[in-house]
Amino acid sequence: MALWDRFKDSAATMQGQLVAKKNELKSGGFRDASMAMCALVAAADGSIDASERQRVASLIATNDVLQNFPADDLQARFNDYCQKLTADFDFGKVSVLQTIGKVAKKPTEARAVIQIGIVIGGADGDFDKEERLVVREACFALGINPAEFDL
Repeated sequence: MALWDRFKDSAATMQGQLVAKKNELKSGGFRDASMAMCALVAAADGSIDASERQRVASLIATNDVLQNFPADDLQARFNDYCQKLTADFDFGKVSVLQTIGKVAKKPTEARAVIQIGIVIGGADGDFDKEERLVVREACFALGINPAEFDL
């Protein structure tokens, strides 16, 4: 089986796991960490172009797990994190990783945030090196071994 096929199967499995835990993923901390993760993945290469921002925003709006939250609220938070990352990527990344790290003491939420990052990163058909790297960094911020997610 090709690497991409294995990744697609893994991403589908992760999405299924997220949906199964949907009722456990309703906290404000999870909401904020998820949007921070989405922005981090979108900006993984150091910039976010308008089409990439729109694509990720569309994925956020249609993700079953994120339906627990108002779409306009998610959009505003995502845009805020994107703005931090585009204004100064390195400084913004520190801030965004701190937001992600706030769910570290809630293992279900922490793993779900990583899974969302992987699902969002691979949604365009290419979970590239930069996206994998920022998801790895988020794993470290959450105290999760990246090997758990084959990163």
